[in-house]
Amino acid sequence: MSAQAAPNSNQRIPISLVDDDMIVRRKLQLLLHASDYDVRAYAHPDMLLADPASQISACLVSDLNMPAMDGFALLRRLRSGGWSGPAILITSSTDHDLAARAADEGFHAVLKKPLADRVVLAVVRDALAAR
Repeated sequence: MSAQAAPNSNQRIPISLVDDDMIVRRKLQLLLHASDYDVRAYAHPDMLLADPASQISACLVSDLNMPAMDGFALLRRLRSGGWSGPAILITSSTDHDLAARAADEGFHAVLKKPLADRVVLAVVRDALAAR
């Protein structure tokens, strides 16, 4: 599962989005789609892992706290399968050590909820540029 090379100019960049909160997931999906990304949104990490289309995702945006599997475990599973794209963690956690732990685990950035649209878009663009 490797990150796809940059698509040609008339293709949207594929992004995988995982959040168990339907409202947050839908808001982010619409925001990213309106910014010309091809967003596949999942309510649960297992749904993403079971979808072969997720293998071509250029970027992962994942919630931290989800039932049965957190964002760290999800990224480890993707990496163990060979996926190497950038990942962004979203959370409402107030843990002050979270950013350092997320960086150690391979996340490009951590975004705190509530999410500001312009910040989300800037971080996604930055993550994709860094790959």
